[in-house]
Amino acid sequence: MTEIFDLNNIQQPARKFINLFDRYSVFAFYGSMGAGKTTFIKAVCEILGVKDTVNSPTFSIINEYEAADGRVLYHFDCYRINKLQEAIDLGAEDYFYSGKICFIEWPEKIEALLPDSTVKVNIQEVENGIREIEMILPTI
Repeated sequence: MTEIFDLNNIQQPARKFINLFDRYSVFAFYGSMGAGKTTFIKAVCEILGVKDTVNSPTFSIINEYEAADGRVLYHFDCYRINKLQEAIDLGAEDYFYSGKICFIEWPEKIEALLPDSTVKVNIQEVENGIREIEMILPTI
């Protein structure tokens, strides 16, 4: 469990998170509205040298970013998905099994499509605006 006391110290846990990219590519971000899922993903993308504006793809469902090293990253926001078939129609599974890095907000809506190798990232706000981040690695 990692604590983020304010946005000034978000870079350190974001750097540690990036180390997981050697072994995992799909990351499911769980947390309530405003918990900091998008903010954490932005910090990761900033460290990776993404030049595009990183924001939650609430209406487009998916954004594609390119890191400074040419690596492709996909950022999903499944909040507006009402039926699993919508994610299937978008080709979500193709992205998840592509080997490219995928960040998924609101994965509860599409859990049936997530690979067994998905890393679960729980972010919650506790007292005084402190965020706790817990990463649950798959047991496969």
